[in-house]
Amino acid sequence: MTEPAKGPASYFPSIEAKHGRPIAEWKDLIRSSPLSKHMELVAWLKTEHGLGHGHANALVAHTLAEDSGM
Repeated sequence: MTEPAKGPASYFPSIEAKHGRPIAEWKDLIRSSPLSKHMELVAWLKTEHGLGHGHANALVAHTLAEDSGM
């Protein structure tokens, strides 16, 4: 049996359901943004793409951690 996702990834099913884009697309958007700081990216996702704070924060945290090799 598969364990449920923990941490930021636990938000992914609801992000996909609510916003209609796969997580890979959100990560690509974050990576292609000229912004690099966590809270700048969160604010950008909220204002430009209509995400709530929790969803934006989860996407940014997971993407930045993945990119840093953590």
